[in-house]
Amino acid sequence: MKQLLILSGKGGTGKTTVAGAFIQLADAKAYADCDVDAPNLHLVSDWTEAPTRSDYYGLPVAQIDNERCIGCDLCRTHCRFAAITVQEAYTVHPFACEGCGVCSYVCPAAAIRMEPAVAGEHKLYAAENTVFSTAQLKMGSGNSGKLVTEVKKQMRQHAQTADLAIIDGSPGIGCPVIASVSGVDLVLIVAEPSVSGISDMERIVQTARKLGAKIAVCINKYDIHPDYSEQIARYCEKAQLPFTGRIPFDPPVVRAVNAGRSVVDIDCPAAEAIRQVFENTLPYVFA
Repeated sequence: MKQLLILSGKGGTGKTTVAGAFIQLADAKAYADCDVDAPNLHLVSDWTEAPTRSDYYGLPVAQIDNERCIGCDLCRTHCRFAAITVQEAYTVHPFACEGCGVCSYVCPAAAIRMEPAVAGEHKLYAAENTVFSTAQLKMGSGNSGKLVTEVKKQMRQHAQTADLAIIDGSPGIGCPVIASVSGVDLVLIVAEPSVSGISDMERIVQTARKLGAKIAVCINKYDIHPDYSEQIARYCEKAQLPFTGRIPFDPPVVRAVNAGRSVVDIDCPAAEAIRQVFENTLPYVFA
């Protein structure tokens, strides 16, 4: 299975719009949404069947047994995350606890145990040889990189015969992006012609290169600032990165997405440009 990951250095570049279009153009039998903090690929996917849901457990959370607690205060003073407070009794704030287990280790009364905690939910859509893997991290929970790894693992396990998998990644360069890049055959960066767009594109290029990934770049909404678009194209030439095309700003795209449709379902300049970007990108995936 070849894996094409679509990323952007920042939010709002149109990454998910491009990913949804690519899934339809490729008739992909395996795809995933690895933006587990704010997944939205399902909004432009036409699934009618309910997904199979399963809890995702991150790091454990400390629980204090106040009947055994002797009030020595060692747990609170050793907690570097200030997760333990005391009023009438010692309590652990579940969002502040990082699951390190130091409090349990130093407690002389064995009054603290580390309990598994649900940190999110994995969802797997499967029908007619097509698999869509996604997940939602609980608000305030960490370990997004681990959940991304689980999303990709579930996709591979349930779509072993698929030739191509398309993955919608997270914006930025943090843990979920690093976990998304691992093991993919090509990273397509959707760049935005703006000052922040160029800066963040350069950061994600550097990150992907350090992880040994092949990279290609396209520009979305290139005509909102042609000078910055040319700057991106020159950067790709200098950095020896494949440049796979420009997509214009096109109001019908917004209306299509708001209606839960892929942009390639409609006839507009942006749809035609995305088709060309897709055709230019695919050879690099299988190279």
